[in-house]
Amino acid sequence: MPKNAPAAGQPAAALIDERIASLGDWRGQRLAALRQLILAADPGIVEEWKWSNPVWSCDGILCTGETYKQVVKMTFPKGASLPDPAGLFNSSLDGAVRRAIDVREGDTMDAGALQALIRAAIAANRKRP
Repeated sequence: MPKNAPAAGQPAAALIDERIASLGDWRGQRLAALRQLILAADPGIVEEWKWSNPVWSCDGILCTGETYKQVVKMTFPKGASLPDPAGLFNSSLDGAVRRAIDVREGDTMDAGALQALIRAAIAANRKRP
């Protein structure tokens, strides 16, 4: 676990805050901005902490927020079934179920398109049997 990494047993929001602060570079800033966009997409979105990463859910998992040296990755477990007219998905494109968005330093994000994708993920979760 990296130095200053979040410790389990705390509320998810606090763990996510700690993750963002511990990064101390563009990745923390980007994760914080993505978090705001995700939470603003729907008032029912809940923050969780799973697999040592931020997870956003609403009637099921919407996406995770993973950080790597070169990217902040948003993984959508049901991404392959979601409409993506803006072409945000740019990673894990060969899988049958999940899709991801890799955001690199300096990349711009279409906030409206991301929130539409989040809302589509919510709708997909609500359709499940």
